[in-house]
Amino acid sequence: MKPSRSLDLSGRVAIVTGGTRGLGRVIAARLAEAGCVVAVCGRTEPDSLPEGVAFHAADIRDPDQAQAFVAAVAAEHGRLDILVNNAGGSPKADAATASPRFFDSVLKLNLHAAMYMAQAAHAPMRASGGGSIVNIASVSAIRPSPGTAAYGAAKAGLLNLTQSLAQEWGPDAIRVNAIIAGLMQTETAEQTYGDAQAQAAVGRSMPLQRMGTGDDLAGAVLWLCSDLAGWVSGARINVDGGGERPLFLDLVGE
Repeated sequence: MKPSRSLDLSGRVAIVTGGTRGLGRVIAARLAEAGCVVAVCGRTEPDSLPEGVAFHAADIRDPDQAQAFVAAVAAEHGRLDILVNNAGGSPKADAATASPRFFDSVLKLNLHAAMYMAQAAHAPMRASGGGSIVNIASVSAIRPSPGTAAYGAAKAGLLNLTQSLAQEWGPDAIRVNAIIAGLMQTETAEQTYGDAQAQAAVGRSMPLQRMGTGDDLAGAVLWLCSDLAGWVSGARINVDGGGERPLFLDLVGE
């Protein structure tokens, strides 16, 4: 069948990890609006979800639970077309004193879980004739990440994993790409950036004069999952409003 060359994703089956809240919830909602059947997962079922989005209880840091979750979605709908590895995050921690347990937990959520989900998705995607995997990385992967060193290391690993899987799975018509997300406004933005006034100041420091939103991120996800990006694989797409202003520019002349 000739590709539609549009953002209409009707009839496709998608999984979004970390899709019960925050940026992942917006991504899940936009995929559903584009025509996808969407499944999200978590350890606790949320009070509500967007229309067209179904919840599955799973802790994807456990490879067996990740495999069971993907298998259940593929069995229920007869196929799997899209996987968005969005689950991630980390509290701040001093690298000199962070425990091995803390470091392991950050890597499991931000890197291991993405690998487990991709492995589980490979067979049903290949059986469906191909698919699209989008890994949500971070600017922390490509610049220093003081205070969240483990997180930055995990996201850097996710970028390399993206390119390696794109090479290995291209012959199976599975495209694998990464989005390098910049400074985003979420329901927990205050914990990272401060109050509304501080967030506005951060936004003004960006070339596009604002922080990113879930819709900004979801738009890039939809494009990567569509036939419009049919020859895009192994790519790193910056969704960062033009990037952070280099500090040295503000120090010149002091």
